[in-house]
Amino acid sequence: MNIDLEKTIENLTITADWVGLRYVSEKSQTHRFRDGLPQYHGKKINRGVMAEVLVNGQMGYCATNRLDFASIQRAVNSAKQQAISAQKWGIFSFDSSIRPPSRGGYQSSVQNPLDTLSIRDINDLLIQVCESLKVSSLVVKTTALAIMNEVEHHFVSSNGANIFQHFSMVSTDYGAVAQDGNIIQKRSDNGMLARCYQGGAEIINPSLILQRAKQIGESAIALIHAQECPNTRTNLVLAPDQMMLQIHESVGHPLELDRILGDERNYAGSSFVKLEDFGNLAYGSSKMNITFDPTFEGELASYGFDDTGIEAQRQHLIKDGILLRGLGSLESQARAKVEGVANSRASSWNRPPIDRMANLNLESGENSFDDLISNIEHGVYMESNRSWSIDDYRNKFQFGCEYARLIENGQLTKTLRNPNYRGVTQHFWHNLSAVGNESTKDVFGTPICGKGEPNQMIRVGHASPVCVFNDIEVFGSE
Repeated sequence: MNIDLEKTIENLTITADWVGLRYVSEKSQTHRFRDGLPQYHGKKINRGVMAEVLVNGQMGYCATNRLDFASIQRAVNSAKQQAISAQKWGIFSFDSSIRPPSRGGYQSSVQNPLDTLSIRDINDLLIQVCESLKVSSLVVKTTALAIMNEVEHHFVSSNGANIFQHFSMVSTDYGAVAQDGNIIQKRSDNGMLARCYQGGAEIINPSLILQRAKQIGESAIALIHAQECPNTRTNLVLAPDQMMLQIHESVGHPLELDRILGDERNYAGSSFVKLEDFGNLAYGSSKMNITFDPTFEGELASYGFDDTGIEAQRQHLIKDGILLRGLGSLESQARAKVEGVANSRASSWNRPPIDRMANLNLESGENSFDDLISNIEHGVYMESNRSWSIDDYRNKFQFGCEYARLIENGQLTKTLRNPNYRGVTQHFWHNLSAVGNESTKDVFGTPICGKGEPNQMIRVGHASPVCVFNDIEVFGSE
């Protein structure tokens, strides 16, 4: 970094209640192949400073990618003018307590730095992945993608905050499309870009990746010969890679306090949850325990402090089925008078922080996978999200998966294609009847959770065991 933020904020000329500077630098490297042929190779760096200024109860923002002192001073002056202008329309008055003077740091746990991976090694592996995916001439398309990110955050403020965080991340995505006549089926590596983690080069394990790639190809072939998912009401068993989407859409988004307060209504929607529900609402069955946990090592959205300087902690959002707290910053907590968490996050240096998910996890239960299946007389087991649709209130939903198996008399039997299910959020979670133990748990993530105006695509992590839901509407494509 070629700028001293601590010295910069000391030398600023401004009269305000509070001033903050947040520097972000992100280096990314992307490699994409299709059918073993290169589609895209690129490196880029994106960096700049966001200035935040609090004046008479209102916050103003201005970002700059010019890192000299004069440019940052101009950004601070502009942010102050925005804060002054906002006083005319302000709906709530804040003080500097929403920006505590936290000091500390965070660094992703890395065994081998990302720069130990050569471009040639990455490209050779992705070509091999495409070859491993093509297990048959019926596999008509193969894809392989790897993205490496190194992100630095430095946050300082006029009241003494000084936080440095460094993130190292790897995202991969492999897929095979099989076709037999008019039947086309796709199989991916646990869903689109689901394998996203914090860490280093150790995440790229060639032998395991190639083994998974072969299994993906074989699964795609099995699907084109499978029967359609039946239309029925039955027991539904969801694998962790589909639970990721279920948690994200029907728990994470409806608990964001800015949605509940109406801030996101015009763009990303609102929520069926009301402020008076916190502490009272039975969101799901007593087996439902959801934690907000940015301290989970290796999960994609782990951090030490959010982008306003709040220290991250593991906290229950839902415990034994009861809704306890929301996903809301100190600003949202003050407005809503509801407990929240350290989740005010920005996607880059040129965006202000807003209420976002981070690592949102379903806590494990006591049942092994065999126990879960053996207790079901009839049901459907589903993996890997393929499609999703949910209303603006995050209430009624319909999700499709890539792969399914029929459950008959406590055994996994026939492979099923085009499996889908639908439900209503509270009813669905009240039908949660069994939760797998730690041996059934897996961790996934996504780098493309969108929200905010202007839009912010942010990284989110989800961990979950296998789960069983009773009396769910399941259907195929016919």
